[in-house]
Amino acid sequence: MKIEFLQFSVGGGDCLKFGDVILAVATTAVLGFLVSTVLLMFLVSPLGAYWGQNTSGILAWLISGLLAGYIFAVKIQEESRIRAVGKITVLLAFVILLALMIMAAGNSYYAAYTKGNLQSMFQTGSWTTTDWFVYENLATSVYVSLNVVLTLVLGFIGLYAGSMLRKSKKT
Repeated sequence: MKIEFLQFSVGGGDCLKFGDVILAVATTAVLGFLVSTVLLMFLVSPLGAYWGQNTSGILAWLISGLLAGYIFAVKIQEESRIRAVGKITVLLAFVILLALMIMAAGNSYYAAYTKGNLQSMFQTGSWTTTDWFVYENLATSVYVSLNVVLTLVLGFIGLYAGSMLRKSKKT
C-alpha cells in the first residue's frame, strides 16, 4: 500500500520521498554550519569580518551541497535529478530563511549594525519611529532575501554537481 502524502510529489511513480528530502536538507544544513565555522576561523583574520564571513558562507554552501549531493546521489538519481535537487534546495532555502530571521531577532548587535548602515546611507535626523521600523525591516528583508537566493543558487549547484560525482546504480 502506497501512502500518497509521503511522496512529496503529485505525479506518483518513483520519486524522492519527503523523509529523504528532510534528511538531505538536515544533512546539508549541518554540513554547511560545520564547514562555515571552520572556514570562518581561517578566513575572518586575513580577509576581515565582512569579506571573511561572506566568502566562508559562499564556499560553505557549495562544499556542503557537494558533500550532501554525493551522499544522497542514489536517492537523487531515482527521479529527475533537477526535480530532486530542486525539492531539496527549496526546503533548504526555507530552513535558512527561518534561521536568519531568528538570528536577526535574537542578536543584539544586528540592530546596531543595521542602524549604523542606515545612518551612513541616509540623512536620518528627521526620521520618525515608524521610519526606523520600516527601514530596518527593509534592510532585514534584503539581507534575508539575498541569503535565500544565494542558498537556492549555490545549494542547487552544489547538490547537482555532488550527485553527478557518484555513479548511478543503473549503469
